[in-house]
Amino acid sequence: MVCIAGETLQVYFLGTAGALPTPNRNPSCVMIRRGSDTLLFDCGEGAQQQMMRARTGFLVDAIFITHWHADHFLGVPGLVQTLAFNGRTEPLPVYGPEGVHDFVDYTLKIGRTRLSFDLQPVTLAPGSIVRFDGYQVEAFATCHGMTSLGYVLREDSRPGRFDREKAISLGVQPGPLFGRLQRGEAVTVVRDGEEVTVTPDKILGPPRRGRTVIYSGDTRPLHHGPISGLEDADLLIHDATFDDTELDRAGEVFHSTAGEAGEAAAALRAQTLALVHISSRYTSTANHIQDAGQRFEGEVLAPSDLTMVEIPFRE
Repeated sequence: MVCIAGETLQVYFLGTAGALPTPNRNPSCVMIRRGSDTLLFDCGEGAQQQMMRARTGFLVDAIFITHWHADHFLGVPGLVQTLAFNGRTEPLPVYGPEGVHDFVDYTLKIGRTRLSFDLQPVTLAPGSIVRFDGYQVEAFATCHGMTSLGYVLREDSRPGRFDREKAISLGVQPGPLFGRLQRGEAVTVVRDGEEVTVTPDKILGPPRRGRTVIYSGDTRPLHHGPISGLEDADLLIHDATFDDTELDRAGEVFHSTAGEAGEAAAALRAQTLALVHISSRYTSTANHIQDAGQRFEGEVLAPSDLTMVEIPFRE
């Protein structure tokens, strides 16, 4: 059977600030909605208020934490309490690097209440893969002066283009049989008085790539490390804490400048670059966009909080 990946893929930038929040930016939190699934990548302070402002609701299926700096996880305890008050019963997995079991234990202890659902810690390492229906999330190593991960959300391949005229020529009439072939099923038709089996490979073109979103978390530029498996993303969400005037400072604290993020996007052949984790010292991201654009020819975004970007299929 072939999975038809026709679902929407939406990225909500709920928190785009650096370590300190500002009046206009909350700490790190990116929500990705893929079909009916909702995943959080980091969950900084105030994340649930941002979810209300963005009107996303609280139907979170999994949380992925990049590292154990507080601006990336302090929103989890409050969100967990709200989910319990709302009567959630489904387990909620929390994925992260080593230390995630301690984090979940602390979260349960400080809440001092019995949850109505299981909060399930899962330790990930570079190369760990979490499978979902029609896509997967893979962890990779980042460089932040401590154990830290980035994540790649990668859809499964889609079926090739359906050749309608070829199907009709083989005796398949428009209707339900078309759908079965597109789902990867063989069908039986009557042609010249005989039953004939028509297989999908006779109707469908070569498989087409699914969509890919990369979230770097806090890190030095991704192209400074191993990049195998990170190429050709539809959207690269990259640390751009500083503009290029603070290049030395970025290296000292294991962050990236916007120009370095642009270099990473070019090296990884990304389609679109989103600059996040903007330091509170900046009231404008104009220089960030300019610095990245000098090194990357694709689209550059410096999304404000509550921005939503929908990722289309390339074909």
